[in-house]
Amino acid sequence: MEEDSDTREILPADALDPQPAESVESSSSCRAPPYSCPFSVTVEPVLFLSTFSLALQMPLYTQYLWDRISEDLGYNGTKGGGCNSSAPHDRLQKEVEALTAHWNLYISLGGFLVGLFVVILLGSWSDQAGRRLVLIIPSLGLAVQASIYLIVMYMKLPVAWFLLGRICSGLSGDFNAILAGCFAYVADTSDKRSRTFRVAILEACVGLAGMFASIIGGEWRRAQGYISPFWLVLAINLATALYAYLFVTESVTPDPEARLFSARHHRAVYDLYTSGGQGGHRARLWLYTLCFFLVVTVHFGSRELYVLYELSSPLCWDSELIGFGSAAQHMSYLSSLLGLKAFQLCLEESWVAIIGLASNITSLVVFSVANTTALMFTGYGLSLFLMTSTPVLRSKLSKLVDPSEQGALFACVACVEGLCSLVASGVFNSLYPATLHVMKGFPFLFGAFVLLIPAGIIG
Repeated sequence: MEEDSDTREILPADALDPQPAESVESSSSCRAPPYSCPFSVTVEPVLFLSTFSLALQMPLYTQYLWDRISEDLGYNGTKGGGCNSSAPHDRLQKEVEALTAHWNLYISLGGFLVGLFVVILLGSWSDQAGRRLVLIIPSLGLAVQASIYLIVMYMKLPVAWFLLGRICSGLSGDFNAILAGCFAYVADTSDKRSRTFRVAILEACVGLAGMFASIIGGEWRRAQGYISPFWLVLAINLATALYAYLFVTESVTPDPEARLFSARHHRAVYDLYTSGGQGGHRARLWLYTLCFFLVVTVHFGSRELYVLYELSSPLCWDSELIGFGSAAQHMSYLSSLLGLKAFQLCLEESWVAIIGLASNITSLVVFSVANTTALMFTGYGLSLFLMTSTPVLRSKLSKLVDPSEQGALFACVACVEGLCSLVASGVFNSLYPATLHVMKGFPFLFGAFVLLIPAGIIG
């Protein structure tokens, strides 16, 4: 296997084997949660619950911005269940679209600029302090964000107050810190051969949670508005923190003297990419990180525009159709998991990643010209293997570093993922209003061209 040769070039033979059973048993007393559970519990439920809360609020959050800005500007195109599909060049509608995209950009900038450095701090710190804290702290931060959003909705405060909620979430590490903790936990508890599929299972949890949340969110918003779903978001984030504290078993032995606020955590990530190594593995580390950055940036950027693209003419979808569209998008996580397992039987993992990129590129090309509901769902269908590339890239990155560097690595990957969201918000939310009068779907076409770069690097 290609990944085995990469790993053997840089690691000693004993580092390729999973942790001995004796070592696991000797540290079990340090890693036991406060309460035992009769089931085999891992971090998959933590990621599922966190993703469910995030996927439930994201489309509703964008629609709330749209409705509030429409109300402020006196635009009534969304009242009565749809927009005016016969007036694609309505200037007031274009202004609502542009302002909604810009506020998405401003709020995302505030959250991710703060969280960018916190994620590195928490992820690298988890190598000494343990993984459970990196699951608990961001969940509480997301609960604070949901509380502020509820206050804004109840009191009808200006949408600028959403920025405060994003900053509070960023100070706790945001959702990216939960991702870092979960993937580092899987790296701690899996061997080299099974790691790619274990990572894919985590990403399938992301998709499955997103699918359920999207279906529920659209119907719930139509029936009861925005406030009730956000109460569920708050409850889920609190439940996630409680679950991680009570039931998740530690995968590393915590050091009681580990300090959170220390420059060594950021230095560990710097050393990871600049020092040591054999056989050019640092170059591969940089190249795989670049591939991951481009793939995730396009994924985040296009995902942020789907709701705006579907709300406006000529599609003019209501909240129910938006929910089904988001569910179809998240189904690609599950289909990618099944495809990954099947492709691994006859293909090298690099080819599996190429298939995922091809699926992503073709779907984005269809989205760029979609002007009917049928064509939009055709694009969702073509994204069947969309998410097979990211678990392969995560696994390859994990296999290129020493087991003692897993926390620093996934802290860096989470930091890159936060940077992806920042760049995606800046590029795609700026590109969309700038090209509305030229080609409405141009940002999707731009994303398809960008994905040719990682396809060439991996190929």
